[in-house]
Amino acid sequence: MQRLGELEASVMDVLWDAAEPLRVRQVLEAINRNRDLAYTTVMTVLDNLHRKEWVEREMENRAYRYRAVATREEATAQSLRELLDASEDRESVLLHFARSVTEEESDILRRALRRKPGKR
Repeated sequence: MQRLGELEASVMDVLWDAAEPLRVRQVLEAINRNRDLAYTTVMTVLDNLHRKEWVEREMENRAYRYRAVATREEATAQSLRELLDASEDRESVLLHFARSVTEEESDILRRALRRKPGKR
């Protein structure tokens, strides 16, 4: 997955918070609570997100309905994986990360590693 720009992230936040797929107009209304964007701008962003495989769309009547391909948590984990894969020194990155986590986050990681079925 490619990284998101600021506007793309705003659109994804709307889709992640939605209980069902949304039309462009619905995304626009949600975003325009905090800013003033044109319909065509949001439509272009959604088209770009579709091309980047962040969203799926299906035609309903004569308008597309959009939904996120992955949850916010899955997308975040994928981004972390890509950053780690791009590193020349994974051990150093992981050690720096491990020093930055809270005690609660450390406990979560320990539990997850104990139940991990196999290596990646």
